Amino acid sequence: MATRYRFRVEEFERAFQGVPHVELLRGEVYRMGPIGPRHFYAVMPMDHRLREALGAKAVVAVQSPLRLSEDSEPEPDLMVLKPPLERYQDRLPTPEDVLLLVEVADTSLEFDREVKLPLYAEAGIPEVWLVNPKENLLEAHRDPRGGRYREIRLLSPEEEVSLSALPEVRLPWA
Repeated sequence: MATRYRFRVEEFERAFQGVPHVELLRGEVYRMGPIGPRHFYAVMPMDHRLREALGAKAVVAVQSPLRLSEDSEPEPDLMVLKPPLERYQDRLPTPEDVLLLVEVADTSLEFDREVKLPLYAEAGIPEVWLVNPKENLLEAHRDPRGGRYREIRLLSPEEEVSLSALPEVRLPWA
């Protein structure tokens, strides 16, 4: 009989060091699909806009690991973290550091909604944006409670979006 093995973060980091496009979610290793042109094109301008709008108010990380819990280490497309950058010199960011996560859901919308959003809500991530390039919408998920987000806003490309942690910062997302 086969036995299922669940990884902890430290084991995952040792076993999968240097392996591209893998994430640890609830102890299970997921191989993520390759990044296509539409996904790339959605991430890069958003990264640029966030860095420009936030300046020294936050640290922006692109497709970097987040130590979510003992058995989960996803790699969101973008993370907006509390400054300064030096606080991450010897450790990965944790939920307490996160102001905003952004997931571009070009081919992964269902997975991001059903698997990642509940994980982020359980960890207390205050805000997650799901960018849906196919429908040209941004879903802003806020107010995590009980493993889900209680506030969800859908924004069209004409609308600006702001971070709940920094409401004075408004930016076009599309």
